[in-house]
Amino acid sequence: MNKMIIVNDKPFYISPEDYLEAEKVSPIKHEYRRGQVYAMVEAKKPHIVIASNLARLLGNHLDNTPCLVLTSDIKVRLEEANCYYYPDIAVTCDERDINNTDEFIRYPVLLVEVLSKSTEKFDRGEKFTDYQTSPLLHEYILIDQTQMKIDCFRRSESRNWSSHLYQAGEQVYLASVDFRDDIAAIYRKVPGLQ
Repeated sequence: MNKMIIVNDKPFYISPEDYLEAEKVSPIKHEYRRGQVYAMVEAKKPHIVIASNLARLLGNHLDNTPCLVLTSDIKVRLEEANCYYYPDIAVTCDERDINNTDEFIRYPVLLVEVLSKSTEKFDRGEKFTDYQTSPLLHEYILIDQTQMKIDCFRRSESRNWSSHLYQAGEQVYLASVDFRDDIAAIYRKVPGLQ
């Protein structure tokens, strides 16, 4: 989703259990970060088109594998960071996520966020720090919705992160799921970026 708004300007602690119960009946989605709850604002069309394109491409690529490609309606539980986030796309190949009916996953290998002006700083900073606590996360992808530009942060075997930038005319490689495609396919039908 595009933007976070604090629900209450006077911080007070909400337990993860109370958050999950409230989220089941809420008409809008909220993210949870260490006892604070943030409302999610609707995404704009370019954001939705980009996320849909990549989810479709990844889904087709992983069709004959046990991996699941999940869109922004699934939460990722980060136990060590005490957070629940709704990434734009999450891919999990872990049996513990695949074989349960929880409203969240715990073991993604790939997480994707489509950037907006209101979320970019948080997505690159604190959210990325929180995502790094996910034990099996191999790649974190940040997609610009105003130009063909994708930042791929990849975790090595030594647990260090490296950055790979993909731009117009290049092929994107996501090692976590052995996916390759032209960047133009991810931006297909985005107004002004074709």
